[in-house]
Amino acid sequence: MSIRFTAKARSGVVALTVVSGLALGVAGCGGGGDDKKPEASASVSKGDGSKPSTQEGQSDAPLAELKGPEGLDLKITSAARDSGGFVTVNADLKNDGSKVAILSSQLTGNETEIMKNGQSFGGATLVDSKGKKRYYVLRDTDGRPLTTAGVQSVKPGESVPIFMQFPAPPADTTEVSFQLPTFPSATIQISG
Repeated sequence: MSIRFTAKARSGVVALTVVSGLALGVAGCGGGGDDKKPEASASVSKGDGSKPSTQEGQSDAPLAELKGPEGLDLKITSAARDSGGFVTVNADLKNDGSKVAILSSQLTGNETEIMKNGQSFGGATLVDSKGKKRYYVLRDTDGRPLTTAGVQSVKPGESVPIFMQFPAPPADTTEVSFQLPTFPSATIQISG
């Protein structure tokens, strides 16, 4: 009887450990020290110069290139539909100017819940003209945007990889307009 109880208790501890680990992983996403963007799950990544892994099958030519203020150049490198029902947009934000570019708080957007979580790219949207819908950056259960966060500035010549996750438009929608405050809009193709 004690062996059965020990086995049940041990399996319960293992299950509790796995659930706790997953909960901590989600809750700790924006808390600092989490420098990697997961490949297939939604997460917030601190933008402190870390480099997320390159998407498989990503070509060298960007989907779009947007010129922003202070010499900032945003190259959208991929927009991939994931099986989880979302679209991940990956980009490189480069400072082509000669001075440090301070990122505008407008990039975070104007939603109170996103703004209270600090600097991010939470103001980005995808617009499906065909379906007449606008898709906002997804949020986790604590209201943190599922996008690179914490990037305050970009040094001259520096390039910072960023990502943003959105709900996926219908499967037959492959072309959307990407919008980010302070940058012009661009039409991009969704793969997958």
